[in-house]
Amino acid sequence: MQAVLNFDWAVFRFVQEHLWGPFLDFLMPLITRLGDAGAIWIITAIVLLFFKKYRKYGFMMIAGLLFSLIITDNIIKPVIQRPRPFDLELWKDIFVYPDYVKRPHGYSFPSGHTSSSLAAATVLIFSKKKPVYIPAMILALLIAFSRIYVHVHYCTDVLAGLLAGIIYALLAFLLVEKLIPFIAAKVKGRKNKDKQTA
Repeated sequence: MQAVLNFDWAVFRFVQEHLWGPFLDFLMPLITRLGDAGAIWIITAIVLLFFKKYRKYGFMMIAGLLFSLIITDNIIKPVIQRPRPFDLELWKDIFVYPDYVKRPHGYSFPSGHTSSSLAAATVLIFSKKKPVYIPAMILALLIAFSRIYVHVHYCTDVLAGLLAGIIYALLAFLLVEKLIPFIAAKVKGRKNKDKQTA
């Protein structure tokens, strides 16, 4: 555990010493707020639902976000119960909170902003449309980095969130692309069989 904390502390120190500055101090809080409650991704998913060509990806995004909400926020975080960096007792005399954003409540590991953003953006890779998924992935990664920049998450929280988000996207893909059509076909087949025997 100490090795993990040492790594996280080294990342915070690097950000403080080499990246903090007026431009990013303005930009990163704005980017991190885009991930609040998954709002930007929920809006994107709803928009996709209006286009037949992209509708299934809208459903996948919604599924990925739900996986993140249920698994990350309501299962993993309460089980791990990792304190936020600004609440870590070991760092109380050395940690500097920059007050770029209001201190969030709840536990730290993994990053919910990151897992939801990566789940939503990774889903769009399945569309194979670079003009769609590349901007989404860039935004997701910026949101992930912003959580470290504003010091509300450890780097390891964000790395875990990246992995979780990719897994949620794969689950969403399997759910919408494979499982739901399979169930629908089974139900349709059963209805047709019932009609034939009636």
